[in-house]
Amino acid sequence: MKTWKTIKRGIIQTIWRLHECCHQLGGRNLAQEKQEKQKKPEKTAKPEKKEKAEAAKKPAKKSAENVVLIGRKPVMNYVVACLTFFNAGESEVIVKARGRAISRAVDTVELLRRAFVKDLGLKNIEIGTEEMTREGGQKTNVSTIEITVGKGESK
Repeated sequence: MKTWKTIKRGIIQTIWRLHECCHQLGGRNLAQEKQEKQKKPEKTAKPEKKEKAEAAKKPAKKSAENVVLIGRKPVMNYVVACLTFFNAGESEVIVKARGRAISRAVDTVELLRRAFVKDLGLKNIEIGTEEMTREGGQKTNVSTIEITVGKGESK
């Protein structure tokens, strides 16, 4: 028979999972998304020639879709994220981390290179420092790393 503590723990875990799912949706719930869709009718008109010309003049920006941000989760989660990008057809993946997560980023890239993607090469490694302000107004320096890996030869 389950005790009250185990039931309470299960309820809290379920609520936490729902909170994480909602957070991944950008803090919106499904009811809010439905309301927004109803308010904004979809555009069915074709774009004008003027809009096409403006779009052609703008330079193409490098997409930030192939970036994996390293945090506190286990290393294998980030390895799977990188593998997902490579399986989707990306030729390069950028692994970004700062502070204590830098070692986790390095572990992620090494696992990718040695165990999962045999022809993976290091394209670029950038290190830097960001100045952050804490809650008390103190300024601190945080180290950052950005590792670009890609299929094919390394640099």
